[in-house]
Amino acid sequence: MTPSTGLKGQFALILGASSGFGEATSLELARHGMHIFGVHLDRRATMPNVERITGEIRANGVEARFFNANAADAEKRKEVVAAIKARVAGDPAGAQSVGVMMHSLAFGTLKAFLAKDPKDAISQAQVEMTLDVMANSLVYWTQDLFTAGLLSEGSHIYAMTSSGSTRVVATYGAVSAAKAALESHVRQLAIELAPHRVTVNAIRAGVTDTPALRRIPVAAQLIARAESGNPSGRMTTTADVAQAIAAFSGAGTHWVTGNVLGVDGGEDIAGW
Repeated sequence: MTPSTGLKGQFALILGASSGFGEATSLELARHGMHIFGVHLDRRATMPNVERITGEIRANGVEARFFNANAADAEKRKEVVAAIKARVAGDPAGAQSVGVMMHSLAFGTLKAFLAKDPKDAISQAQVEMTLDVMANSLVYWTQDLFTAGLLSEGSHIYAMTSSGSTRVVATYGAVSAAKAALESHVRQLAIELAPHRVTVNAIRAGVTDTPALRRIPVAAQLIARAESGNPSGRMTTTADVAQAIAAFSGAGTHWVTGNVLGVDGGEDIAGW
C-alpha cells in the first residue's frame, strides 16, 4: 500500500501496542508518517520486543513514545493522556489532536461459567475484570481524550472485536460478553461523537494467529478451521488488519461510523 500523505504528521494512540494487532497497526501507521503513542503492559523479559517495535517505528522518521502501564488503571490513563496533550500542544507541525486511537486490549479470563468444582468456574471478579479491560476501558479512554480536547474533526477510533461476540467457544464466555459490550459501546460513542465529526468503528478480524489467540484452549482447532474454510484461501494476518485501519483512516471515510467492519477475507460469511 502506498503511504497516505493524509496521515503524515498526525498522532496515533495504540492501546495494546506491543503485540498482535496493536503492534502491526503501530508499524503500519508509522509507515504512513504518523507519530505513535503506545500503551502496553510488559515484564522485563519481553521489553526487548518493545524496544524492537519502537526502533522500527522511529526508522520511518517518526516519533515513538511507549508507556508500560495498565491501560485499565484510571490514574495511569490520566497520566498518559496528560503526556499526549503536552506533546500535541507543542507540535511544531500544528497537529492538535489524536488522529487515530486503537483499542486492542486482550487481557481477560478464559474459564467456563460452570464447573463441578466451583473453584474451577469463573468468578465474579474475573468476569468484571474481563469486561472492564476489554470493553469498558474504551469508554473511559474516549472520555478522557475528548475532555482533553484531543479528539477533533477527522479523528478515528477503532476497537478490536471478533466473531466471538455472537458465537460460543469453550471457555470464551467472559471475553464473548466483553466483545458484545465493546460493539455496543462503539455504537453509542459513534452517535455521541458524530456531531464532532469523529468516527468510531469496531474491527472484526478473522481468526488471526496472535499471542491472544494462542491463549484460548481451542486455538489449534480455530486455526485449522480458518485455514481450511476461509474463502480467500488463507488465514487473516495482523498486517491485513493494520492496512485496513490505515485505509479507513484516510480521506473520504468520515461517513463510515458506528459499524462492525469485517476484515477477514470473507471468513465470517463462509458458513464453515
